[in-house]
Amino acid sequence: MTDNAQLKILAAKARLGAIIGTYHAKSGHPGGSLSAADVFTYLYFNEMNVDPKNPDMDSRDRFVLSKGHCCPSLYAVLALKGYFDWDELKVLRHVGAMLQGHPDMKGTPGIDMSSGSLGQGISAACGMALAAKLDKKDYRVYTVLGDGECEEGQVWEAAMFAAHNNLDNLVVIVDQNGLQIDGTVEEVAGIEPLDKKFESFGFEVAKIDGHNFDEIADALNKAKETKDKPFAILMKTVKGKGVSFMENQVGWHGKACNDEEFKLATKELEDEIARLEAEA
Repeated sequence: MTDNAQLKILAAKARLGAIIGTYHAKSGHPGGSLSAADVFTYLYFNEMNVDPKNPDMDSRDRFVLSKGHCCPSLYAVLALKGYFDWDELKVLRHVGAMLQGHPDMKGTPGIDMSSGSLGQGISAACGMALAAKLDKKDYRVYTVLGDGECEEGQVWEAAMFAAHNNLDNLVVIVDQNGLQIDGTVEEVAGIEPLDKKFESFGFEVAKIDGHNFDEIADALNKAKETKDKPFAILMKTVKGKGVSFMENQVGWHGKACNDEEFKLATKELEDEIARLEAEA
């Protein structure tokens, strides 16, 4: 197990990787990548049974990034875990590169499902979880959605399917950073009370601070203890977390840094990494 001090360092490095990737791509989605960096870090370094040296092993836990546009920090976590070289981030979204603007299961080690069309990733995760049940396998399936994505009807069709099939090997994690491309989630199409919605669809639900590793750990442990029901983790986060001028700013949903912004963002994150390493 990786302790919290090291997890914080890894998450800060993942945020740095997301900024590096989107800057060199001159496009991408830094805001939601930064908000989800902590849960990506915890899943790959403490929770999931995975092996970078054998990314397709049959017994591995599966992960589906349903909000596929937020892959830059996921790619950074995969690089930190050892699936591929860190320098691949510098050619994010380039023609012919391994790492594209949305996850590609055919071209990227560690990606279990191609995703990007919002609402569809959770359905694929349900299929994987059901397959495990039918095949009598004990792997678990994790999927991360955006809160704006929960406006999609397909999310709730999948939720109904998950409960009907007693998919207690499925964990649905919603990154509730409160912002989407057109503004706040509340203004665009309010989804609250989200916990009551998931409960009414047959889920067990935990509400947490998505930047607190102890709370992430507790929720994932409760998910493993829950039987005959799928589990939903609703995590409150800050869009753009870790870069002061990006935090809670809707404009950073899908915009890369310019040269000056890149210098500022990387300095903030590198300073944070140095501080955390000094304290560890």
